[in-house]
Amino acid sequence: MGAFLGFTKEKQINRVVQIDVADIVPNPHQPRTEFENGDIFSLAESIRQNGILQPLTVRRADDHYEIIAGERRLRAAKLVQLQSVPCIIMNVSERNSAILALVENIQRQNLSFFDEAAAIEKLINYYGMTQEDAAIKLGKAQSTIANKLRLLKLSDEERLVITRYNLTERHARALLKLGSPEDRLLIINRVVKGKLNVEKTEQIIEEYIAKNGEKESYRKRSKVFADVRLFVNSINKAVETMKAAGISADSCKIQYDDFVEYRVRIPIEK
Repeated sequence: MGAFLGFTKEKQINRVVQIDVADIVPNPHQPRTEFENGDIFSLAESIRQNGILQPLTVRRADDHYEIIAGERRLRAAKLVQLQSVPCIIMNVSERNSAILALVENIQRQNLSFFDEAAAIEKLINYYGMTQEDAAIKLGKAQSTIANKLRLLKLSDEERLVITRYNLTERHARALLKLGSPEDRLLIINRVVKGKLNVEKTEQIIEEYIAKNGEKESYRKRSKVFADVRLFVNSINKAVETMKAAGISADSCKIQYDDFVEYRVRIPIEK
């Protein structure tokens, strides 16, 4: 193991040392779920020509080293068959290593917005931070953190389709106005088919909500009308019962523009 030879542990800490590639393992808390092959190949070619310009950051973990930052560089180094890579060894706990890895990846511009949201959620839930703590750690506004966390309300299927068709974070946030995954997937398909930008997407979402709001209003009115019919039937039955008992009661319906009036006449015996 390259880094264990020739250096004491104390001298290695926070210094650039060469470590055998075979002795380095990925961080289990790496928030990035996908690595673009094209980016890795491009980085590999750069390393072939110029070497690794920025050392990886690692920590000791039993008989190996665990990456804190630099997994893309490690993957690219393996492609060009480097035997060792320059690293800075940090003396941090597993918890702090995970937090550093999450923060380093979240701050990268090319991390997908769903991976970024999941990483922020992990900082908050797994490591006991508040949204405010995470915002300070990441140098972002708390409202930005809250908006990113809202993206996790989308189902795995919705996230997959959004990612597959390269829809933006603003597309995803607009979809959250819809109440169900079924409605959102319907709109996503329209957006993809029509290649709609964010503005057009927001427009069809508002139209969809308005249209379905009318349907819901009609459904509620229909229920009210059904209840009214039950009430009228009860009146008619009561009048028929009185007639059967020898009481000459009767009822009539009067239709007005904005309401219906029912009158029941029951004679007073003298």
